[in-house]
Amino acid sequence: MKTEDKLRKILSLFPIPGELKEIKANNQGHINSTFISIFIENGKEKRYTHQMINSTVFPHPDQVMSNILNVTEHIRKKVKGLEDEERRTLRVVPADTGLPFALDDDGMYWRTYTFIDGVRSFDRVSNEDTAYNLGQGIGTFQCQLSDFDSSRLYTVIPHFHDMRLRFQQLREALANDPLKREGNIRKELEFLFENEKRLSLISDSYYKGLLPSRVTHNDTKINNVLFSEKTGKALAVIDLDTIMPGTVLFDTGDMIRTACSTADEDERNTDLMEFSIHYYKALKEGYLDAAHSFLTDDEKDGIKESGRSITAIMAVRFLTDYLNGDIYYKISYPEHNLVRAKTQLKLIESMDRQWQDF
Repeated sequence: MKTEDKLRKILSLFPIPGELKEIKANNQGHINSTFISIFIENGKEKRYTHQMINSTVFPHPDQVMSNILNVTEHIRKKVKGLEDEERRTLRVVPADTGLPFALDDDGMYWRTYTFIDGVRSFDRVSNEDTAYNLGQGIGTFQCQLSDFDSSRLYTVIPHFHDMRLRFQQLREALANDPLKREGNIRKELEFLFENEKRLSLISDSYYKGLLPSRVTHNDTKINNVLFSEKTGKALAVIDLDTIMPGTVLFDTGDMIRTACSTADEDERNTDLMEFSIHYYKALKEGYLDAAHSFLTDDEKDGIKESGRSITAIMAVRFLTDYLNGDIYYKISYPEHNLVRAKTQLKLIESMDRQWQDF
């Protein structure tokens, strides 16, 4: 069966009104296969997003979709009547079975969202206004879900931000070292093991029950936030596959890690990687303007540390995959994961140098 014919059959599993005009691939994502369709309804074009959920990364796609449906329906109630209401959260289109997903002939899980128009996304923070708007967007998202009982959600990736587990995995990879790469990373390993305790502070506090369990996104980089083309303000947080219980500091940490860095995590010239205090201050201001009402003092106090903690987790994960032979992250060349780890460690070093200034 041709690809387009197969896609048409999959789309027929969702009761979308109108006549299908076009289907095209969207290659921006790294995990799920994504397609955009255009339907003609009452003479007007309406777009939809269709994704095949990667069941290797997410072994229980039904749980992923249960989480997404519960969270987006909760947010829809919060934004009802607001300007741009239709653009403020993902909207799941149920399959003809009534479930938030459909199964194709191969047993693969598919989902459909209405396409959000009138928005734009960014790959990097380029100024303080964007940093502020990003912080406000993530803070608003968390505030909308602050009264949602996180125990209602499935943990789709257990111990995702458990730093002790990540260090254990690093040690196991080091013991196996199938490609004999330890000699290439002794400096990086020495830094991580010497600083294991302080780099585990946020993770330890959460798993010891010292921080509240809340709804967390777990992938709060800027390209997972949609901004209004008209106002520039953040409207919706997308890519909700990793929604699950956690601490809000997992989200502030990843937001800080990705928004306040002066280079991409793939940058081979690590001298370009620094921590931007100016972006951090704008980001934190926007975040607290939206989220201060529900945060505990411990959560507020942990924001600064969260950036260092999540950056360290990523460094450990990149090094672990490098030692294991690059079996998790996609790479473009043999040292790709090592480069990624080095940029994260350079970012931590930059944070440490400026720690008293932000």
